Amino acid sequence: MDEHRHSAHIDEDSPLTYWQNMEISVRELLVDKGVTTPGEITATIEAMDRRTPANGARMVARAWVDDDFRKRLLVDASAAMEEMGLDPAGLRLIAVENTRDIHNVIVCTLCSCYPRNLLGLPPDWYKQRAYRSRLVKSPRATLREFGLEIPDDVKVRVHDSTADMRYIVIPARPDRTQGLTESELAGLVTRDSMIGVALANEPSDER
Repeated sequence: MDEHRHSAHIDEDSPLTYWQNMEISVRELLVDKGVTTPGEITATIEAMDRRTPANGARMVARAWVDDDFRKRLLVDASAAMEEMGLDPAGLRLIAVENTRDIHNVIVCTLCSCYPRNLLGLPPDWYKQRAYRSRLVKSPRATLREFGLEIPDDVKVRVHDSTADMRYIVIPARPDRTQGLTESELAGLVTRDSMIGVALANEPSDER
């Protein structure tokens, strides 16, 4: 269920595809057999739609301000999710931290495995073969295409997600953020920075 977004209804006027017909048939069969109800299906879809990068950003911001939480996050990220009231859905989550010496970036070389509970739906480029293959072979050049230049003295580590193991990058905390609240810090954390193809945003000069 995590890898495919299902819809309880079809809004398009075009003919249904084979897989859309299959989804409708299986869903109706499950309802007829009493395995689930239309209300439960709708609630599940709504819960999936509520998943956004804001969940991951909250967790990163907490790690920036609470060193004990950061240590727990790096040891067992799934438990840290639960500590923040987020559901890891039985998956093993691994947090990797960017430092002055190491830059981490995430990929799924086989398909599009992704921490959706924390980051919402994956961007289209994350699922494309070009990203999945080139990042492994030429990580610095690929990151450069995202506008991210990694210095030569910083090691780039590429982490490959799997069906039962996902990663999240803890980006380095930007400078000039000492006076920001945890909520304000979370606003600097972007989806791309938690994948590793960007840095966290710098604070506005207007604050």
